[in-house]
Amino acid sequence: MSKLNYFFTALLLGFVALNGFSQETTTTEVEKKFSQFTLNGEIRPRWEMGNGYKSPAFKDQRASSSIHQRSRLNFAYKANKVSSKLVLQDVRNWGSQKQLVKNEADGISIHEAWAQIELMKSLSIKAGRMEVVYDDHRIFGSVGWADQARSHDLFMLKYDGFIKADVGFAFHNNTYQGIDAYRDMQFLHLNGKVSDLTYSFLFLNNGKAKSELQADSTSIKDQKSVYSMTVGPRLVYKAGALTAALNFYYQLGQTPGADWVTGGTETDNGDVSAYDIGLDIMYKVNDNFKAGIGFEQLSGNSYNDDGTQKDKGNKAFTPFYGTNHKFNGWMDYFYVGNHGNSVGLTDINLKLIYKKGPFFVKLIPHYFLAAGKSKYTDKDGNLQDLTTLGTEIDLWAGYHFVPKVASIQFGYSHMIASDGMYALKTGDLTTDREPSNWAWVMLVLKPNFLNISK
Repeated sequence: MSKLNYFFTALLLGFVALNGFSQETTTTEVEKKFSQFTLNGEIRPRWEMGNGYKSPAFKDQRASSSIHQRSRLNFAYKANKVSSKLVLQDVRNWGSQKQLVKNEADGISIHEAWAQIELMKSLSIKAGRMEVVYDDHRIFGSVGWADQARSHDLFMLKYDGFIKADVGFAFHNNTYQGIDAYRDMQFLHLNGKVSDLTYSFLFLNNGKAKSELQADSTSIKDQKSVYSMTVGPRLVYKAGALTAALNFYYQLGQTPGADWVTGGTETDNGDVSAYDIGLDIMYKVNDNFKAGIGFEQLSGNSYNDDGTQKDKGNKAFTPFYGTNHKFNGWMDYFYVGNHGNSVGLTDINLKLIYKKGPFFVKLIPHYFLAAGKSKYTDKDGNLQDLTTLGTEIDLWAGYHFVPKVASIQFGYSHMIASDGMYALKTGDLTTDREPSNWAWVMLVLKPNFLNISK
């Protein structure tokens, strides 16, 4: 166990000791015995049409259209000191499988499979494959919009006393050749509340694999982890109709360079020095309508006129394992499998939310700018500052036929991309353009098959 892992474990045990002194217990307390088993499901087909989704559109570009579906069975069990969950999941595009298909052709995957055991009052362990969700999903999220969603293989110590504290550990094979973003990972998340202020703190130590190759460059001789750290608080103040939330995360450590050959020179992309700051203010006008304004800046790299990077190291913030579709526009131009190690982003947005009975609608316009400094060459051959990227308008509406069980939802997003966006995303400023948009319709059904309590 590394020194960092020892530190996390000792810190959590310290919380347990403090809680023990702060609470009075008696031997006459009778523990109420119970057990609960639930079986529910999810059937979620969604049609999507995109013309300029993730990247701006050109004239006569053919729009994409597809129907895909997530289907789940969720098994959950809870008793006095134990709980567990098993989520079986099938994700498919309609038409991707033959009508007459054998079981071995396409199998069902396991999205979650974990067990949790209470060791003592307020302290438990949890291990297996699980979703990890904290705060507003910015650094750790379930990515529930994506059909496959996100889950991790890890071990967790959980403390729930005068403060909530989770310590997580994940480790892959010694010579890790998988596709996940980390070889090993440790994190600490704290959460508490004082009066109208809810606070949390996150520390993430993210180890990416860096391999030493044999002289023939075809196989791995040895491997190590190169670490970056993400650290910062989230504060949420709620009083009456007003809610204000502030995030600030800072990243430091190292970015791994390319693999190196035995006897050769090890490469390194340098030190990380990046930040993410976000502020959201919402006001509840009445029982049906809320309005708010948001600001987020994720730092990025700056570049010289010739395209070379200005500063040594990496200034671009990475939101790692968050539900990135939730942020910075629903057309996924930023941080959804893209826009890493780039010019960063400043996102200024307005939120309008209306809900009455089973009906809801959300309207969120965004104004995007580059956070780092860079230039691009316009169609006349002149250098221009890469500042404004564009404006996106997002609309999402839905109707719940049965609350929490059945709904139909639809959305439409429109991107007004600037020359800077075309230069950044396509490198083409001469081809004729057409509007960039994306639309979808989704049916969500979450039936409850079984609920047994005793």
